[in-house]
Amino acid sequence: MARDQNRDRERPSNRDERERRAGIRDTYDRIATHFASTREYAWPEVESFIEAHALDSAAGIGLDLGCGNCRHAELLAAHLESVVGLDVSRGLLETGRERALERGFEVELVQGDAVSLPLTTDSVGLAVYVATLHHLPTREARRASLDELARVLSPDGYALVSAWSTAHDRFDETTGFDTTVEWTLPGGETVDRFYHIYAPEEFEADLIDSDLELREWELSSGNCYATVAGATASN
Repeated sequence: MARDQNRDRERPSNRDERERRAGIRDTYDRIATHFASTREYAWPEVESFIEAHALDSAAGIGLDLGCGNCRHAELLAAHLESVVGLDVSRGLLETGRERALERGFEVELVQGDAVSLPLTTDSVGLAVYVATLHHLPTREARRASLDELARVLSPDGYALVSAWSTAHDRFDETTGFDTTVEWTLPGGETVDRFYHIYAPEEFEADLIDSDLELREWELSSGNCYATVAGATASN
């Protein structure tokens, strides 16, 4: 599944941003084992999405983008013959490998960047992009990532995109903002994780402005969730 070579899309490339994204990768490598241990179960919104769209997407591969420990790749593997789990963190991918071996499901694990997906155009029938978009440090990177998802999604494919929002009860702000959220490791050490907290209308606007087709979106438990589709997806 080599990435197309004839694309001429601009990508964020300045040194500062590359360093920031590398820092986010290093953070999740550092906390991977403990983080994965707290992510045992799939989110119900993801379960509902996959159940609703799996039959329509059987011809393409499944993609868990920002797969972490592959709890959602496991759901995709129950419906699709081929599933890719992609994450920037090698440490998290190792936890996904362990889960797949323990639970007996097949997933192809790929270390990659959500801003430049190493997948061919129109190859993905069903994708889950959950709790990852908000870790990209600039709007340019987030928009590029959404456009990349649109590129790899087949014309009849669907994806679920989610991000933290200002509707979460831990935040007082009403406009989108950048912040860090502490992760506490066993023993009490804290590690800062970057987040862009979306205002709901900002989340909707970024999806509308991207190459994705926005079908519907909602707020649930302080998160924005959107169902998006390929350009000629059927009803």
